Amino acid sequence: MTTTAQETATTRRLSMLEQNPNVYKALIALQLASSEGLEPELIELIKIRASQLNGCAYCLRMHIADALAMGIDPMVIGLIPVWHEAFNHFDERQRSALELTEYVTRIGEEGVPDDAFERARAVFDEVELGQVVASIVMINAWNRVAITSKYPYEADERK
Repeated sequence: MTTTAQETATTRRLSMLEQNPNVYKALIALQLASSEGLEPELIELIKIRASQLNGCAYCLRMHIADALAMGIDPMVIGLIPVWHEAFNHFDERQRSALELTEYVTRIGEEGVPDDAFERARAVFDEVELGQVVASIVMINAWNRVAITSKYPYEADERK
């Protein structure tokens, strides 16, 4: 029997929850700790942008749904990829978090420039800045789990 490209793309290779429950629980704990004290809307913008950059349909679908459920304007969600141009739709904290998300997600290209980090430091206190960086790191970890495991776009592993 031959499988189609679509079947191959949506056949899950691994379920971290089923095969590695301790790792899954640890990732959940790190995720919760990383976002403590930050605005939930800010966290969702970070998750959406990193998932866009990483090409993770599973996480992108999940976090767009979460953002809509918490009342984030669909226009704002649609403008995340072009936040540099649509800056008036994002406040200073959001712009700084999105900029940092892009650099941390693409860390191998040029690292995180000092000026970008200083812009973030100007709008977040030291604890918040650590939380933002940790949140970016965590969504990148989840993106890699979902993409490597081929989590189906339609699924929601959280349920």
